[in-house]
Amino acid sequence: KALAGYVGVDVAHIVAGAGSDELIDLILRLFLEPGDGVINCVPTFGMYPFCTEICSGKVIDVPRDKSYAIDIAGIKEAVGEKNEKTKIIFIASPNNPTGNTTPQRDILELVNLGKVVVIDEAYYEFSGTTIAPLVSKYENLIVLRSFSKWAGLAGLRIGYGIFPTLIAEQLLKIKQPYNINLAAQVALQESLNDIEYLQDTVQKIISERERLFQRLGELKFLKPFPSQANFILCAVVKGNARLIYEGLQKKGIFLRYFDTPLLRNSLRISMGKPEHTDALIEALKEMC
Repeated sequence: KALAGYVGVDVAHIVAGAGSDELIDLILRLFLEPGDGVINCVPTFGMYPFCTEICSGKVIDVPRDKSYAIDIAGIKEAVGEKNEKTKIIFIASPNNPTGNTTPQRDILELVNLGKVVVIDEAYYEFSGTTIAPLVSKYENLIVLRSFSKWAGLAGLRIGYGIFPTLIAEQLLKIKQPYNINLAAQVALQESLNDIEYLQDTVQKIISERERLFQRLGELKFLKPFPSQANFILCAVVKGNARLIYEGLQKKGIFLRYFDTPLLRNSLRISMGKPEHTDALIEALKEMC
């Protein structure tokens, strides 16, 4: 009921889980037969392919474009090639690790393909952009959320989904009955009771994100990408991202380093306090 009140939907649409990772797994268990396809818009969150393979599904990677927007035409082509065997489309919005959101018009275009479309809004509070109010209007649209990011409850494992009521009913049949621990339930309730404090903290993070983006843009060896999450992805356009990553580690500054086909020579920087931003920028200037 607390979650339904926060989201603004009927409680029949809500299913909670031990982190949204558990809900990803349950959705796949509910819909997949061995060999069924799952559209994965890379680069994106690694749990989609991980859970798909565990559930004997087939991961169908559809690369994003150079600005990391999803490729609608590519998704339609992938769905068309294996129409009956493609069951689910996962879209993280804001996307992890690129930070960009997917416009509502693109999401609805995918929903109209008739497949189950899962919009992972784990970073919703940092973007303010959501598709949740439309879930009740479509039988194949799901939204996932988390308390790990904006509320800082990652270690307690508490997430939830907004589902069409029929899907919610089926998920409750296969979900373990005691999957959420008491500490997580209490923490969730207290987070919502103190929501003004949390929302103020989110606004501070957003303000610092914009300041960090500007400061990173002043460094000629980095190309920061606009973000609607609590991190910023940077391409290292001059120099070696791994050496920067390792050098910052020695200074006690920890980032994420990527060197995959679609994220070559890249770093992801999570937001901190203003003094953390200043320390990072000074360290980067000293190194490069």
